[in-house]
This record gives sequence, structure tokens and C-alpha cells, in this order.
Amino acid sequence: MSKVEIVAVGTELLLGQLVDTNTAHIAQALAANGIDVYATHAVGDNRERIAATLVAALQRADGVITSGGLGPTIDDLTKEATCDALGVDAVMNEEALRDMHERFSVVVGREMPANNRKQALLPRGALMLKNPHGSAPGYIAFSKDGKFIASMPGVPSEMKPMLAERLLPWLGEKFGSHSFITTRTLHTMGIAESELDERIGDLFATQENPKIAVLAHGGRCDVKLMAKTGSSHEAQALIEPLEQTIRERLSGVIFGDDDDTLESVVLRGLCERGQTLAVAESCTGGRVAAALTRVAGASKSFVGGIVAYDNSVKIQHLGVQTEDLNAYGAVSSEVAAEMATGARERFGASIALSVTGVAGPQGGTSEKPVGLVWFGLADPSGVKTRKMQFRGDREIVQQRATAYALGLLWKRVRQAEPNVAPTT
Repeated sequence: MSKVEIVAVGTELLLGQLVDTNTAHIAQALAANGIDVYATHAVGDNRERIAATLVAALQRADGVITSGGLGPTIDDLTKEATCDALGVDAVMNEEALRDMHERFSVVVGREMPANNRKQALLPRGALMLKNPHGSAPGYIAFSKDGKFIASMPGVPSEMKPMLAERLLPWLGEKFGSHSFITTRTLHTMGIAESELDERIGDLFATQENPKIAVLAHGGRCDVKLMAKTGSSHEAQALIEPLEQTIRERLSGVIFGDDDDTLESVVLRGLCERGQTLAVAESCTGGRVAAALTRVAGASKSFVGGIVAYDNSVKIQHLGVQTEDLNAYGAVSSEVAAEMATGARERFGASIALSVTGVAGPQGGTSEKPVGLVWFGLADPSGVKTRKMQFRGDREIVQQRATAYALGLLWKRVRQAEPNVAPTT
């Protein structure tokens, strides 16, 4: 069984200035190709620390894959650290040098700067990984005992094709792996992680292949089923009975699977039923509408929305009554109901959703604390409201309110009969 470790290089990662998406992408690609990731690391632009990380990783794994630190500047030190870790020197790779000269001439339109020559220096005995999308070639360097260090650029648009087109085929030949990891993800809404554990917790102890994992995020929980087999057909045969058991135990809270999102499921349900949707948002500032319009084809069901942040907009464009604002306040059941009703009438939509609340950090009171959010849902049968109290800072309150709003829409669409005529 082959196993590798992943090392992301760059001081900006340690300072939190850049989110490391490369490691996740590499790990997913390796898992899909039957290669186990033993550990992942992030290390700054320091030659000694990079080399020490590589040496330690090679003691545990069959190889190491790095991203970042292959540029032409003095703080790009991955290659030098690789040489230190393997006890070799760097030599000029003439093919890499020619490729770089050609790229600068044809793509950039000028002569290659002298400091870029550094990028064509590779550890002695290394295989070059061509990079048609940038100036820095990657490489696969080898230790005396046959282990390897494969290094790729940190720029995702250069790293991803190099991984797919160069490194993964080489790894397939080296390890000859015929096992693959297939993942099935079930998305749930409206169930706490603790309750989910109560319903399916016993399956964790009895399942080895496929394995089960639960990931809580954004007010939702995902259940992942992972099977390691020799083919997709075998994986499906392993996953199907377990998936059926989990679906039965989590009946009513699974809204989709794999690439489904709440917004895509909502829009698909509306389209299937011939219904349309409008939204009126205050504290979420258009996030519900933004989520919906990220889905291709959203215009088939989503009519439009209003960000009614100021009370005057609620009055003028949604028909909210001034006396109700004065009596109950903008964050209230009454105003949420009027916002939803107003949006439905003005857009001529089958369904309308409203959100109004206190996102914080200021504006809260003892009666209406930060995180209090009212939701309204108007349809041909009338209008209903729901109140929620979310914990967290402004960003988290807005995220959770958006997710909850989409969850309300999903429950409404799931219960609706097809072909409900829109308001005229």
C-alpha cells in the first residue's frame, strides 16, 4: 500500500494571508487514485525548516508531494531544501531552460529575465514535470532508497493540470495501484450533529469498508460514505446497502447528495412544479438571492429580490406598514410577514421568502439580541413566520440565516403539489 505526505510551502499560509486550497485538491486526487495521504503540513519560506519537514516525512511515507516555493525570487526555496533533504546538488535542465525561453518569447513577448534561470535548476537525477501554464517546471527527485519528492508550483492554475497530466500518471505507474476510493455524500438539513450521531452512531463501529464520516458546516451536516475497491462497480455494491440504511434512519432530513446544494435542490423543485420564487432580504443583504443565482438556470424559477435594508425601502417597495414598523420594529413577525407578502405580490411569484434580523455586532437589545432573525414565507395558502436565534459574529449570523432560509424553502418546495399557479 502506497502512502505519501503533502507539504504546502509559503509563509503567507502561516500568516493566514492565503487559504491553502492546494493541499485539499491534491489529497482528493490522491484518494481517488488509491494513494493514502499519511499527513499534511504547511511550512514557511525557510530552507532549513522545509528540508527538515521533507526528511521527517520521507521517514514515514513512500514519498512527499509539495506545492509552492518554485518561483524565481530569493524566498522561493523548495528546490534548495529538496537538494538538502536528499543530499544532492542542483543542475541545469536544458529542456526546462528552452521551454522557459520559448514561453517568455511567445506568451510574454519579451526576453526572459536572468533570475528566471534559477527555475530551470533541478535536483540532480530528477524527472522534470512540464508546465505549459507557467514558467516554473515541477520535478520528481529521488532518495537513495527509492523514495521520492515531487514538487509543483503553488499557483493553482499551474499546479492542478501538472498534477492531473504529469504527476498522477507517474504515480499510477510507480505504485501500480488498482484500488480507488469512491465517496458518496448525503447532505442533511435541520438536524443537529448530536442527533445525527444518535441515529447512525452504531454504524460507525461496525463499518470498515465503506467507512462513515460526518462533517458539520454552515448549519448543516454531511454524511460521507467512503469505499476503497478495485472498481466503481464494486464501490457501488458496497455503498448502496449502507446508504439505504442511512437514508431510512435520516428520513426527512436528507435534502440531496454529492454535488447537490440547498439552492440547486430548491430551484430544481420549483422548476419541476412550475413555481416561481422571490425574496425580500434585510439582514442577509442579498445572500439568499446570491446563493440562488449561483445555480445555472436559476432564471427558470427565481424571479428576483429586494434588499430592503432601510425601513423606507420596506415601506415603499414591499408595502410594509409604517404603523407596524413603529409598533413592532423591523425585526418582528409582523414585518417579516409583510415583507414576504409584499415581495410575492410585487414580483407575481408563487412563493416569496423574507429575512429580517439583527446581524450585529451592534443593534441588539435585551428584547431583540444580536442573532435574532425572523423569516417569512408567503404562498397561495397565506404567510407563515419563523423565529431563530443564531450565535456567532456578524458573518456567522448571516451565513446561518442564509442556510436556514434556503432550508425553509426546501421544506416548502418538498411539500408542495406540482403546478401551483403563480399569483396574478
